[in-house]
Amino acid sequence: MRVSVSWLREYVDLPVDLPAADLEQALIDLGIEVESVVDLRATVTGPLVVGEVLEIEELTGFKKPIRFCRVDVGAANGTGEPQEIVCGARNFAPGDRVVVILPGGVLPGNFAIGARRTYGRNSNGMICSAKELGLGDDHSGIIVLPEDTPAKPGDDARPVVGLDDVVVELEITPDRGYALSVRGIARELAHALGVPFRDPGLVPVPGGTAEPAYPVEVRDTVGCDRFTARMVRGIDPTAATPGWMQQRLTVAGIRSISLAVDITNYVMLELGQPMHAFDADRISGPLVVRRADPGEKVTTLDGVARTLTAEDMVICDDTGPVSLAAVMGGETSEVVASTTNVLFEAAHWDPVMVGRTARRHRLFSEAAKRWERGVDPAMSLVAIERAVRLLTEHAGGTIGDEVLDIDHVRPRTPVSIPADLPTRRVGVPYSPERVVSLLEQVGCTVTRGVDRMGEDPGSAGVAAGGAEVLTVVPPTWRPDLTDPADLVEEVVRLDGYDRVPSVLPTAPPGRGLTWQQRRRRAVARSLAERGYVEVLAHPFVSPELADLLGLPADDPRRAAVRVANPLSEEEPLLRTTLLGPLLGILRRNLGRGLRDVSLYEIGVVFHPRPGAGAPPAMGVDRRPTDAEFAAADAVVPHQPRHVAVVLAGDAEPAGWWGAGRPAGWADAIEAGRTVLAAAGIPADRVEVRAADYAPWHPGRCAELLVDGAVVGHAGELHPAVVAALELPRRTSAMELDLDALPAAAVVPAPTVSTFPPALIDVALVVDESVPAADVQRALAEGAGDLLEAVRLFDVYASEQLGAGRKSLAYKLTFRAPERTLTVEEAVAARDAAVAVAAERFGATLRGA
Repeated sequence: MRVSVSWLREYVDLPVDLPAADLEQALIDLGIEVESVVDLRATVTGPLVVGEVLEIEELTGFKKPIRFCRVDVGAANGTGEPQEIVCGARNFAPGDRVVVILPGGVLPGNFAIGARRTYGRNSNGMICSAKELGLGDDHSGIIVLPEDTPAKPGDDARPVVGLDDVVVELEITPDRGYALSVRGIARELAHALGVPFRDPGLVPVPGGTAEPAYPVEVRDTVGCDRFTARMVRGIDPTAATPGWMQQRLTVAGIRSISLAVDITNYVMLELGQPMHAFDADRISGPLVVRRADPGEKVTTLDGVARTLTAEDMVICDDTGPVSLAAVMGGETSEVVASTTNVLFEAAHWDPVMVGRTARRHRLFSEAAKRWERGVDPAMSLVAIERAVRLLTEHAGGTIGDEVLDIDHVRPRTPVSIPADLPTRRVGVPYSPERVVSLLEQVGCTVTRGVDRMGEDPGSAGVAAGGAEVLTVVPPTWRPDLTDPADLVEEVVRLDGYDRVPSVLPTAPPGRGLTWQQRRRRAVARSLAERGYVEVLAHPFVSPELADLLGLPADDPRRAAVRVANPLSEEEPLLRTTLLGPLLGILRRNLGRGLRDVSLYEIGVVFHPRPGAGAPPAMGVDRRPTDAEFAAADAVVPHQPRHVAVVLAGDAEPAGWWGAGRPAGWADAIEAGRTVLAAAGIPADRVEVRAADYAPWHPGRCAELLVDGAVVGHAGELHPAVVAALELPRRTSAMELDLDALPAAAVVPAPTVSTFPPALIDVALVVDESVPAADVQRALAEGAGDLLEAVRLFDVYASEQLGAGRKSLAYKLTFRAPERTLTVEEAVAARDAAVAVAAERFGATLRGA
């Protein structure tokens, strides 16, 4: 929202010498974000004058139209001779008065103007557009001053175009739609500075008449609860928009179109009430306000034919829709150059409907921006009166005596608030008189009395327990004031946020982290220590991901929750596995030039509950019952927390020390063991065995089990998956369900023996189908209590061992806690371990 201070001064008595910094601070103290406060006099330096175009010569032979102009700038150039200027704009003609900056001047952006030769001619200065002067975004043509402009050639152009003013640009939050108007900002400044405010919305206006200004039927009074209209006949179609109005519209960033249309935009900026002007002669039959029929079409003012849905609202005549209600008018009924009879419309529309329509059709007009934030329904007739008076003042014509006013607006619901609630909530003492005074400044009607909540439970409020209660009716321009907390915020805001003390609360005693939180941190720390980088992926995936991962048709991971309003229509589903988004991040990093990448993520996945249906509708007028909460919880998807890793490239880089080692399936499995160890699961409760599970390679996939239950999978990804996702060959991954892991048991402190260990290596030859983990488990069982540790350190296969055979080498560590083991005891324990392995798997000592 951009507005000039001179416009604000028409409704609020700002001090004449008010510094820009004090104006900015006053708005900030009210909770309004100030983008900038610009003194336009300082934005353009040097000679900026009014010029009159004397001659125009069209230059040809260039890629774009170029004009060589002779412009009368009076004595501003020191010679009195016409100024020669080359210009590319085409929206002006000889006799027009324009804005010229002469050599030596500097435009916004530190753009210095000088004399130069261009397109074969001398150009001494520039004819300026609104954008070049920093007055707006319109760069379609240069500024052509109205014919009634009193300035003559050579006069300073700053007062003519408004560069002698101060412009305030504000960022209005969605709950403060009233501040998207001069009326709203002026009221706020009056509160902040304690100066008088003249409300333009309180002017007397004629009410609705028995005879309507035009026959209108409103079929949906929820989508449109007020519709007003008035006719002006016989206007001068050639009447131009006055310069002062063009100037204010330009500062606000709105392009001047025609007098009638400019008036609707001007009134919208002034009062906050969006309007529309119809050419009454181009309307056929009565107007009907209704919901659109699905598939119905309307061509809006931007020339786009739009297909409507049943949620859109339209204004129709006998030919069909002539306006996309509250968003943009239609081509068939717009005001044109020959319009003489104008029908002004000002209505009040449902904010939710407007917001959805604007997003559906991607039409974020100034009107839609105000409607979805809330517009004062009491402004309809005021805006109509203001518009018809402006039009007849500048274009003549006759105002019709008939006034249409279809009013179904519901009165505001009173809000009951204990008088001491602001004090209790904020910690600043506010007397009841002060609370009443501040709320009345907002525009509320306040009635003081005792607590009536028990007698009138239908009004919004907070029980006061016998204390004085204020019954507050919010003003029509504040639809955001619906609850006691809203009123408390207004009290604090107007009294000053700076009065609220900054006191740190005393932290309540806690019990530290839960065991689940400690587990997650331990897992994350363990993976990071091994070189994995943590990422946080979006939980949204595409419907095609299941096919890309090669999931079977009956895989439960194919059943996904669909988001009702997804951020992207291409990714409307919630993930059922971490691998999809994680592999996408891997591909993105590889595309950025990285070659050795190892990533991990800890996050939730979403599994829909079969037959859950839709959640129950719960209102806000009361606390939901336990049964309603239980029904809602039954619909919420199951959300277990998983951990996943992906690897590509080298696990160990090559260098002067030797060749590198590529990452592979074994690294993914080891990552799974790392997670389980960090989660406090002892190695003797962990089992790793071959598996066939998408999206892994069936020959290089392992399932991880804890106490016999599968908790995850790891290995090399299937070649088809790698090709579909455009990943390097041998890309590996691991995914494990953290919530499926049992809580870590209390681990007793280890017994530390001071006696030396006995180290014995054994190499066992077994069938290649025998898992190494099973052999290790057999050795541990057979060795007995003297075995301190067992570790696989080599796997070997050759023709000497025979086809289908492999050698597994283990390092056995024996130790007794109270004595030094003899060689005979260590060898006996080793032989017992080998005997168990031989009995279960037919293992033989290599070389025996």
